[in-house]
Parts: sequence; structure tokens; C-alpha cells
Amino acid sequence: MTDTLTTARAPRVTSRRRDTGETSVELRLDLDGSGRADVSTGLRFLDHMLDALARHARLDLTLRCQGDLDVDDHHTVEDCAIVLGGALDELLGERRGITRFGSAYAPLDEALARVVVDLSGRPWPEVDLGLRRERLGTVACENLTHFLQTLAIEGRMALHVDVLRGENDHHRAEAAFKALALALRQALASDGADSVPSTKGVLS
Repeated sequence: MTDTLTTARAPRVTSRRRDTGETSVELRLDLDGSGRADVSTGLRFLDHMLDALARHARLDLTLRCQGDLDVDDHHTVEDCAIVLGGALDELLGERRGITRFGSAYAPLDEALARVVVDLSGRPWPEVDLGLRRERLGTVACENLTHFLQTLAIEGRMALHVDVLRGENDHHRAEAAFKALALALRQALASDGADSVPSTKGVLS
């Protein structure tokens, strides 16, 4: 069976809500946006990273989270990743007509990050940010790694993130999120067909 060229793509937009005893998260995501972000999580550094992700991936993202920040930042960071990753997975569906693979380098001054992504339907995170500080703003550095790991699991993607160099941890983290954005932008793009980009004929 030959590929059928698509003339118009259905809107890839969804809204989600997640309420637990720890957080309340609301999200709207448009995979074919212009990079507009309206994010408020109570964690300004996380907001900054998600703004960079949306802007450079050309996603339109609205995200609101009220979390138990009196405990710590873990639940807020994790649940935002759960909701965002789940929304990505939902919008990809059978993953027809997408490029599937993406890779990118992004520098920020002395820092350089590399991200490779495969929207394979099989979750596998490999994340090495190499951060040395305990926190950036009010976000524990270990939770930035956890965010990316959780995003890969919930989005059902293979995600390899490596920060190759950099002395400033803010620069290292931001370079990683920008490289992720650029890689996702590639992987989410249309390949001009309506087939599943796999020799198996299915991605799961």
C-alpha cells in the first residue's frame, strides 16, 4: 500500500486536567502553534524552562499548576511532566504522518547540550544534565532530570539528553531544554504522508 499525501492536517490540540491530593494541573497544548507560552507553576525556574520549550518547539502551551510547594517542589515538577507528556502521547495517537525522529544541539554561552528523540511509542529516558548546584531558583536540580525522565515515559518516547559542556548550571539546564525543543520540533513535523513511520506498521 502506498502512502497517501495529506492536504490538510487535523488540529493537534488538547486540554487536560489532573487533580490529586498534591497538585492541581490544567493544560492546553497545540502541537502546531507559534511558540506562545502562558505558564504558571509556582516555580519560576520551571516556568522559564517550559517557556523556552514551547517557544523553540513552536508549541502553544498554557499550563497552570497549584502544588504542595510547602512540602517541596517534587510533586509540582513531576505532575506537570505527567500532564504534558500525556498530552503529547494523546495528540500523537497512532503517530501517523510524523517525522518521528529529531536531534539537535543547542548552545547557551559556554554550555552545549545535545538531544536526540524518537517518538517511538516506547518510553526510554537517558538524561545526563551534569548539574552541580543543589537547586536552580526554587527547583531542585534532581527534579529537572526527573521532569525530563517523566516526560519521556508519559510521552512514550526514547529521549537522550546530554549536556556536553558548561560551567554555569543555569546555562546547562536551559541549553538542554532548548535542544529538546528543537529536537521535538523536528520529530513532530509532518513527513507528508499518512503512514506510520515504522517497518512494523505500528508504533507502540
